[in-house]
Amino acid sequence: MSRHTVRSFTLAIALAASALPVFAGDMNNAVGGALGGVAGAAVGGALGGSTGAVIGGAVGGGAGGAVTSNRRERTGAIIGGALGGGAGTAAGNAMGGRTGGLLGAAVGGGAGAALGGNVSRSNSYADERARSYRDDRYYRSGYKHKHGRGHYRHDHDD
Repeated sequence: MSRHTVRSFTLAIALAASALPVFAGDMNNAVGGALGGVAGAAVGGALGGSTGAVIGGAVGGGAGGAVTSNRRERTGAIIGGALGGGAGTAAGNAMGGRTGGLLGAAVGGGAGAALGGNVSRSNSYADERARSYRDDRYYRSGYKHKHGRGHYRHDHDD
């Protein structure tokens, strides 16, 4: 290999390694969705043929996304893994038979769980920021202090 190729390859590896922690959660979701999608498609295919494989890929992809995600990502990972696993299995079955269905379940379940978890996490943080902004305006407006307890006049008979 030439020196330029080695340098470019080293730079690409360094950049990929530095970006890896950002995608760690999404990678977990992807692996869970992929493994769940394959397992579900295999069991579903054995029990119910092509239709069973699609249903199994959807259930497995959602379950795999659920197991590997955290609280902020869970809903999106389940929905994404289920949609991706089912669609991937159906597309794979159409293109490559049983083996194609398993491969499609892996790719679709993994990608769907990763993308769904990412979207769910982003929405969760956005909701949190909006909520803290509203609370901050509530306290800064003085409404809490003007209408809260303890600011009424009491007549004390001494």
